Amino acid sequence: MNNPRLDFLREKAHKLPLLPGVYIMKDKTGKIIYIGKAKALKNRVSSYFRSVEKHQEKVYRMVENAYDFDFIVTDSEYEALVLECSLIKQNNPKYNILLKDGKGYSYIRISNEKFPRITAARQRRDGEGIFLGPYTSNYVVKESVAEVNTAFMLPTCHRRFPAEFGKGRPCLNYFIKNCIGLCRGKISEEEYAELIGQATDFLKTGSKQSVEKLTALMEQAAENLQFEKAARYRDRIRAIEKLGERQKVVMNRVEEQDVIAFATSQTMAMAVIIKYRGGKLVDTDDYLIKEYDDLVSARSEFLTRYYYQSDSIPKQVTIDGEVEDAALLEAFLSGQAGRKVRAVFPQKGEQWRLCEMARNNAAEKLSHLTVRTGREIATLDELGKLLGMPHPPSYIEAYDISNMGSDSIVGAMVVFENGAPLKSAYKKFSIKTTNGQDDYAAMHEMLSRRFQRYFEDKDSGEGFGRLPDLILLDGGKGHVGVILPLLEQLHLQVPVFGMVKDDRHRTRAIAKDGGEIAIASHKSTFALITRIQDEVHRFAIGYHRAKHKNKTFSSALTGIPGIGEKRAKALMQHFRTIGAIKQADVSELAQAEGMSVPAAEAVWRHYHPETESGAQKNAET
Repeated sequence: MNNPRLDFLREKAHKLPLLPGVYIMKDKTGKIIYIGKAKALKNRVSSYFRSVEKHQEKVYRMVENAYDFDFIVTDSEYEALVLECSLIKQNNPKYNILLKDGKGYSYIRISNEKFPRITAARQRRDGEGIFLGPYTSNYVVKESVAEVNTAFMLPTCHRRFPAEFGKGRPCLNYFIKNCIGLCRGKISEEEYAELIGQATDFLKTGSKQSVEKLTALMEQAAENLQFEKAARYRDRIRAIEKLGERQKVVMNRVEEQDVIAFATSQTMAMAVIIKYRGGKLVDTDDYLIKEYDDLVSARSEFLTRYYYQSDSIPKQVTIDGEVEDAALLEAFLSGQAGRKVRAVFPQKGEQWRLCEMARNNAAEKLSHLTVRTGREIATLDELGKLLGMPHPPSYIEAYDISNMGSDSIVGAMVVFENGAPLKSAYKKFSIKTTNGQDDYAAMHEMLSRRFQRYFEDKDSGEGFGRLPDLILLDGGKGHVGVILPLLEQLHLQVPVFGMVKDDRHRTRAIAKDGGEIAIASHKSTFALITRIQDEVHRFAIGYHRAKHKNKTFSSALTGIPGIGEKRAKALMQHFRTIGAIKQADVSELAQAEGMSVPAAEAVWRHYHPETESGAQKNAET
């Protein structure tokens, strides 16, 4: 590391007290670049300046730019956490997680037309209609617009009215009673204006007051014997009530809670917060975390940042995974809210399913910033968590051995990048030094050769010169136990796991050193591991069969005088098939690498014994 102040910083950190507090890292200009809290300042700050090369990228760069640091001792870790949040909010240090959701205000627009439309708008423009808002949540705006258009059967198509009255048949929405059919031209401007007015009241006052107003209008119309008009009011009331029933789909038994989940890539994380109030989903937030060290610490830092600046902390915060100190987080949330707040980490049931929904939303949002789909991100995220990895494995290498006797052993490597096969990176290995049917030794030989090529090509960063994020071996913990010492010997830190099959040769579990990890209940991970295992097995078997076939053909050629293994292999590579060799004349046979005219004549005579004299003729020509 190129930081001449490292020894000074290490010595200064060694003098810190073993007390809770906040530390403040600064660059050479005196600018604050990172603020953190610690249970014991000496231990925490000293850790930055030990084994620097092993730090994650973000921490490494922070330490590289650190010139000095200050510290503040507090009476408790809780006080340190509150102080840390306050200082971060004031200074916005470069290497802390900064919450920028990129969300602006949203509006509901009632357009300025003869037959107005109700739509969502991101900006307010004069002269374009009536704007309700602003609202801080785009989600709430879109949901409200959808609700009001459904309840009052307002048109959502792209036709222009009244210019397109009576032109063409009504769309499907009319026939399924989601639209009044304005396009038919049978509704007057006055009637439509009354409908828009009722819809606007619905948006301003809510469904309960709207139902009360509509009920009064319905009763008045009935008293005046305007039964058709009363029926229209009745239908609108029913639509609003039915809308309320449909909203129960996004309700849960916890009245007030936030559900928070994360999706991660190698360099970024996306946090999604789904908010429930009164048991109903009312809003969502999402934040992009551009850099993070590991998900556990990132989750903890994000939660404290987010709720320190929140004016609405629910009674329960449901989180999709582990944080650094759950008790401290719960105390912090309760302190910020001024009442008891529960932090929940579900493993199953309704709350777990809500976390899954939030995680899938986070994966979809993150996918828009990468070339991967939301499903791929969610699957790799799940796999990484299951294996205890700090980041999802985006580049996976899988290995398998195939043998049919000690004289024919091959190995295969397949690569999956971002959850999909990268066939250009597949490699075949002919096992050369292993004696007998020893799969463990063959696997060791294959991986040894693979990583020997890594040290030769690592400057390129491509092909063998790229280290995988994860190695999967077709086999159990025995295979893992053979390869882990090899990687330790080479000083390479790459996670290694096995892919275990059951008695019916179906994927059953992931093997680790000393045990197994069940994956059947994790459907996405199970499907991915099964696909990888099937693909590496297919590739190994295919190579083995091709090599065995060529070996069989070559052995048929080695029975010809003057044709050894090298010439037999050269003939097979040149002509591809025995049939092509049979049809070739002497001059064509002689063109194969390593072949002479006498050897070509011998091959020709072998396949044309009845016309031996023709060989001389062919040779002379």
